[in-house]
Amino acid sequence: MSIDLDPRPVPVTAPVLRTSLRTEPSSTDSVPAHARRSLSRSTAEQRFELIGCWVAALALSWLVCDRIMPWDGVLVFVAVTVVVGVVLLAVITAIDAGWPEVVDRIVTTVITLAAALVGLALVSTVLFIFVKGYKPLLHLNTFFDDMRGVGPRDALSKGGIAHAIVGSLIEVGLAILVAIPLGIGTAIYMTEIGGRFARVVRTIVEAMTALPSIVAGLFIYTTLIVGLGVPRSGLAAAMALGVMMLPIIARASDVVLRVVPGSLREASLALGASRWRTVWHIVLPTARPGLATAVILGVARGIGETSPVLLTSGAASFMVTNPTDGVMNSLPLFIFSTVRSGEPIYIERAYGAAAILLAVVLVLFVTARLLARPRKGSR
Repeated sequence: MSIDLDPRPVPVTAPVLRTSLRTEPSSTDSVPAHARRSLSRSTAEQRFELIGCWVAALALSWLVCDRIMPWDGVLVFVAVTVVVGVVLLAVITAIDAGWPEVVDRIVTTVITLAAALVGLALVSTVLFIFVKGYKPLLHLNTFFDDMRGVGPRDALSKGGIAHAIVGSLIEVGLAILVAIPLGIGTAIYMTEIGGRFARVVRTIVEAMTALPSIVAGLFIYTTLIVGLGVPRSGLAAAMALGVMMLPIIARASDVVLRVVPGSLREASLALGASRWRTVWHIVLPTARPGLATAVILGVARGIGETSPVLLTSGAASFMVTNPTDGVMNSLPLFIFSTVRSGEPIYIERAYGAAAILLAVVLVLFVTARLLARPRKGSR
């Protein structure tokens, strides 16, 4: 008995294969599609929930602080309101959404409240100073007269703080002339040249950033006044302020210069420019807004210092325009000396000087931002 086997395989037709592929269910069909969450926009329902939660938080806080618990004070009421509001917002969000939405809503609320707290502190400080010191600002003699022959109990129509304003401008101006070239030059050395010594310089600059102001004043007092015999004057005070401003400007400028893209430097060097011309014409103009911010930070640190000026300059009640000719007063030192007197009129003069100091800082800030603005038509 013989069995005849056909060695040829049985062909599988294409229609059968296509039919089997059509009948197989797709693995992606069973995965539900999730809608994307918009993190930058809020719907009307979300805004209504937000307002309702904070209104309910205010009501519950009043109930807890005023009726249930013996908690008095505005700070306690605000703290309870924030906690209750965040909890209510999390509960309301969890009803209609998942855990990621709840976390996102809580974090957004906490960050917004923190930013509002910082803004409120800044605005309240400025308003408090101007409210307490507006009376001296109503008299023109405050801006054009000094305190020569004026007693602590004399009326606000006598005397002024012109000598302190001029002294602050002279001292800060001299400090800027010293601190800006050294600070930006140090940042250029650390960023563009580098090396082992650059790392040492960066470490020293970072350590000097947290230098106490009294230490800077003692350094200048020891080196210039005691060591070199320079008299206590506006020049010595300016050097002390320069020591305070130098590490701030250098550190901030270093961060700004490191942000400049390396491709700009490479393109300039590829075109045949030297390293110095690349830094002067490419790197510094690109980083000009950031360098202006660094200068503003340094000036803001130096213009309000009192202890270095007290050690190196001393207070004067008359106008002094020569920084090398004896003691020279300044706005922070005038505020310090008048507040110590305890006289109400003198304290009002101190608040007026503080308001003028804030105005001077604002003018310097606006001037620096205008100088840092790119010129029209420049590329």
